[in-house]
Amino acid sequence: MPGLPVGKLRAEMLQALLEKASVRDPRVVVGARVGEDAAVIDMGDRYLVATTDPITFTTDEAAWYALHVNANDVAVRGARPRWFLATLLLPEGTTTDESVETLFARLGEACEAVEVSLVGGHTEVTHGLDRALIIGTMLGEVDKDRLVTTGGAQVGDAVVMTKGVPLEGAGILAREREAELLERGVRAAAILRAKNFLRAPGISVVPEAEIACELGAVHSMHDATEGGIATALHELATAAGVGLRIDRDRIMVLPEGAEICGAYGLDPLGTLASGALLLTLPPADAGIVIHALAREGIDSHFIGRVVPHDKGVTLVDGGSSRPMPVFAQDEIARVFSGA
Repeated sequence: MPGLPVGKLRAEMLQALLEKASVRDPRVVVGARVGEDAAVIDMGDRYLVATTDPITFTTDEAAWYALHVNANDVAVRGARPRWFLATLLLPEGTTTDESVETLFARLGEACEAVEVSLVGGHTEVTHGLDRALIIGTMLGEVDKDRLVTTGGAQVGDAVVMTKGVPLEGAGILAREREAELLERGVRAAAILRAKNFLRAPGISVVPEAEIACELGAVHSMHDATEGGIATALHELATAAGVGLRIDRDRIMVLPEGAEICGAYGLDPLGTLASGALLLTLPPADAGIVIHALAREGIDSHFIGRVVPHDKGVTLVDGGSSRPMPVFAQDEIARVFSGA
């Protein structure tokens, strides 16, 4: 029997496994579900929001990635990220005092950027690794009347996407595969710009999530990560029990991302997309949020609508429509696995 591919477990398999896990504590408001970014626990006067995510595809700037990817999952609950725990697994033979000090310095810089506190974790040199792995856990809190879930999308909502894709995937490939990209004809200027995607426009969605929740009646939010924007849209629809009608031409594909993906034959819609936030909200509120984000220098686009479940998740391309592509694994995994 062949082994499973690199990347997330199939959504159907994962959901079946999660349904077998019983939740005995009635304070769990949102538990483990496919498409939901973080757990929500009732702490009395407010909700505690908790999430965990590893960083496995990149070694360069892994601390920055770990902090922001986890902060994003808390922010899409309408919550404020506050406390971070990090498990650092370091490779045997190549880890030095200096490399550990550098890693902690970068972790501290990342925490400061989002104004969160590093409150714990675990660090060890681990046998069998060829690179450092970081598993982060972020905790935050939100007032009970301001909670947002992925499953809150309502039929008739506008679907808004911020920034563009594949922001994270292009940034990782530019940093990890620069020489190979140059050999494949990617322009040096495009690689340089993509390397900076980490900070500009940035993989954090915390600012736009906060602005949107302040100004609009946001029904759902979802952070597009592994599997790209296409997977995130499928997850949002599944969590909410709705369909989506998405206009392909309105999905902003960053020029550098398109060029880098093209060098490997990757589909930008299925490539790591942290930094792109999906929101659903009433159309009138969508216009207000889009204009407010523009004033803060954050690009955002109306890309479609929430439709009834029986309409499915469709991608409108020109005059025709087709089912939204499904990616069994993130496109970037094909590069790192040599496929």
